[in-house]
Amino acid sequence: MNLWVEVAVVATIFAVGNITMGHWEAHTPKWRRLLKFVLFVALVVALSKWLGRAWSFGFLGLMGIAVLVVHGWWLPRKGINGWTGEPKEKYYAMRGWKYPPA
Repeated sequence: MNLWVEVAVVATIFAVGNITMGHWEAHTPKWRRLLKFVLFVALVVALSKWLGRAWSFGFLGLMGIAVLVVHGWWLPRKGINGWTGEPKEKYYAMRGWKYPPA
């Protein structure tokens, strides 16, 4: 089985996500963002290797649903717009960052 397909799919998801939404992670340390990527790729590849490609893509689908739940339900319950991250004061406080950024 060729596991590079899974690596390419995850890398594409992360690339598109970082290009379009990376500004929301501006204060997250780079090492943490890189570690998240490496662990996510490792998890998806491991699922594919041991359980099959359907399981790894099913996991990616579940993660997509989790993103929708967080942005469509959980953040609005906290008073934060799930698409724009406004008001920024609440978003930064939730992340544990100082507002305005230094």
